Amino acid sequence: MAWLNATPKPAEGSKRAKADNQPPPVSRVEQMKRDGIVPAMPSNPAPHILARLLEIGLTEVAGMGAGPISWQSIKGWQDAMGIHLARWEIRLLRKLSMEYLTEGRRAEDENCPPPWRAPVTEREKQVEVEKLRMLLG
Repeated sequence: MAWLNATPKPAEGSKRAKADNQPPPVSRVEQMKRDGIVPAMPSNPAPHILARLLEIGLTEVAGMGAGPISWQSIKGWQDAMGIHLARWEIRLLRKLSMEYLTEGRRAEDENCPPPWRAPVTEREKQVEVEKLRMLLG
């Protein structure tokens, strides 16, 4: 999810990074929607864990940016929902939040591959060919 939600940027110091006529940046998932591509996602053997993480929040405000969800946020969510999580689940939720932040920062590189492997769809091929035709004429 972090890779999809990241907004890729050109390499620092490159001509494209310095150019003023760049289109407004969009996240990968937004660009895929515009191109009519449905993102291929890896299987999720524990959807309930992901649902809980999304409900608590992937990240939270911390200082001058985003940080991982805090132990207090997890405890507050448990108290509000009347759910008692096992210790391993609590540690896993916090670890997933930290990994989301790490992957989000890594995925800002426009050449960053997705952290999973998926077959390339025909639509993805068509979009790339169209981009090349526009570039090369």
